[in-house]
Amino acid sequence: MQAPSTLDSPEAPPAVKSRSFKRAFADVREAWDHRELWGHLGWQDIKQRYRRSVIGPLWITISMGTTALALGLLYSVLFKTEVATFLPYVTVGFIVWNFIVGCVTEGTDVFIANEGLIKHLPAPISVHVMRMVWRQVLFLLHNLVVYGIVLAIFFTSLNHEYRIGESSPLQPGLSWTILLAIPGFVLLAVNAVWVSLLFGVISTRFRDIPPVVNSFINLVFFMTPIVWDAGVLSRVTGGGDGDWRMLIAELNPVYHFVEVVRAPLLGHTVDWHHWAVVGGFTVGGWALAMVILRNYRARVSYWV
Repeated sequence: MQAPSTLDSPEAPPAVKSRSFKRAFADVREAWDHRELWGHLGWQDIKQRYRRSVIGPLWITISMGTTALALGLLYSVLFKTEVATFLPYVTVGFIVWNFIVGCVTEGTDVFIANEGLIKHLPAPISVHVMRMVWRQVLFLLHNLVVYGIVLAIFFTSLNHEYRIGESSPLQPGLSWTILLAIPGFVLLAVNAVWVSLLFGVISTRFRDIPPVVNSFINLVFFMTPIVWDAGVLSRVTGGGDGDWRMLIAELNPVYHFVEVVRAPLLGHTVDWHHWAVVGGFTVGGWALAMVILRNYRARVSYWV
């Protein structure tokens, strides 16, 4: 008579599936439960960076203000636009862009940079992603001081109907729609988490990804309406080629993420198709990130 198999024996432990969506969701949920940990670590990252500085994190605000002022003045002259309306446009666009590029570039290195903690700290790997995103949120809050200053200076030019440039569409001006920037920013932060998870895991396995992303991000900057107005592309000139030019901007997903925050803050017309695109990327991106987390979460500690 054949002896019963060990797998069939009631004393044998049940098989454990390391790859499951339940474990992937649990990783993100437990990371959220540890928000006091990554919140404290993210704040300490900023304090450590400016530890011996006289004005500390205010350097973040000064750096952003200087860059926005230089780019705004330069491109307003090149495009022959009014500084009072173009400088706020560039400032807000650059603030949002700085948050996006910070999450993407640091996201590719998030697990590699935390090698020691991953190997010795029994915590979900999503903790390191949320720590990095929280740090970028703190940077953004510092940079919003620049927006407040620019808004105070040019408020009289933005609180009524105005155009950014001669060929740009007419904007209604600042109103209660400025509150829509809050859900826009929440969506931006939620997407930053899945983007960092996705790029972080892939970059940990393939170390060529971070320099490729850093090189490609510069091209994306010039393709995104940050220092130029997307409205000028809708103008049909001569042969009627304005439509395909606008299509190029619309196919850039970063443009939609920038607009859901920038448009309310500047009193622009809130085009709801931007929200639809961002919502679609949020659902699809998180689904893809969960698949990657399900399949490769346990391997990250071996790859770093």
